[in-house]
Amino acid sequence: MRSVGGRLAPRRDPTGPCAVHPDVRSQIIIICGPTGVGKTSFAIRLAQEFGGHIVGADSMQIYRHMDIGTAKPTAEEKSAVPHHMVDIVDPDQSFDAAVYGERAGLIIQTLLANKIVPFVVGGTGLYIKALQYGLFESRTSDMKVRTLLKAQLAEQGAAAMHARLTVQDPQSAARIHVNDAYRIVRALEVIALTGQPISAHQQAHGFRQARYRALCIGLDMPRPQLYARIDLRVNAMIAEGLLEEVRGLLARGYDPGLKSMQSLGYRHMIDFIQGRADWEQTIATLKRDHRRYAKRQLTWFRVDPAIQWLAPDQTADATDMVKAFTLSSD
Repeated sequence: MRSVGGRLAPRRDPTGPCAVHPDVRSQIIIICGPTGVGKTSFAIRLAQEFGGHIVGADSMQIYRHMDIGTAKPTAEEKSAVPHHMVDIVDPDQSFDAAVYGERAGLIIQTLLANKIVPFVVGGTGLYIKALQYGLFESRTSDMKVRTLLKAQLAEQGAAAMHARLTVQDPQSAARIHVNDAYRIVRALEVIALTGQPISAHQQAHGFRQARYRALCIGLDMPRPQLYARIDLRVNAMIAEGLLEEVRGLLARGYDPGLKSMQSLGYRHMIDFIQGRADWEQTIATLKRDHRRYAKRQLTWFRVDPAIQWLAPDQTADATDMVKAFTLSSD
């Protein structure tokens, strides 16, 4: 839906994650938006109103032992509303959007069977899309090619490999962070084995068949206000002990090169610990990269015209939207 003259009017997108599914029994509520905007507290208020459960859609909150840097829901928040897809794998375990779509889908199936409203909440757009449509079936993997690419990564660095990906697959490179070595290597591997970029395979898949009938609410606020909130969140993470959390992960034996350890916040602390940046530079870069991440998230979500955008304090409006959405199945 979209706002027209202050009233809600239906708006449908056949390919976005909020596309209408013909089976009205498979209703889910999606709450998405950039980091730091207040999705968790917003979703908890709604889930409490409707007796729902929250299914996380965050690519970092899945990891155990990584709490502060991922802004996981607190114990109090989890006691207020049941949360799923949080703390489900260790930092060195393999996990991707396809696996997320399968596991979250099973949870949602159980919730729907028990007449519990699933609230899918998070800022990882690819996870939400994988949940709704699945991902293209890729069997393109070769250990020799991957070993070669990893050797090149070790020799040249992630930035050089990302630059190479920018030439070969600019669409994927725009979505993949320059320090996300895992996804860079994976994208280059697909090109080497198929002659086509991974983005082309995903487009061929098309994400056409929606699994659920979804009401999608996006949260946003004026950019200066959002960036100020992000800066405050980073300050809070530091005060809560992000540096000590990362030291603890390293002490547990988790390799700094792991996909999870190279994520936002964790790689910054590792750079400081290993002497590649001083403390002032580390904090400034961490805030800057959080702001850039929020901008990328908004760019991803803005392409879906079915998302209905609200401010985080518009929970009353959201409540009306959810009531109208659920009643439309009757």
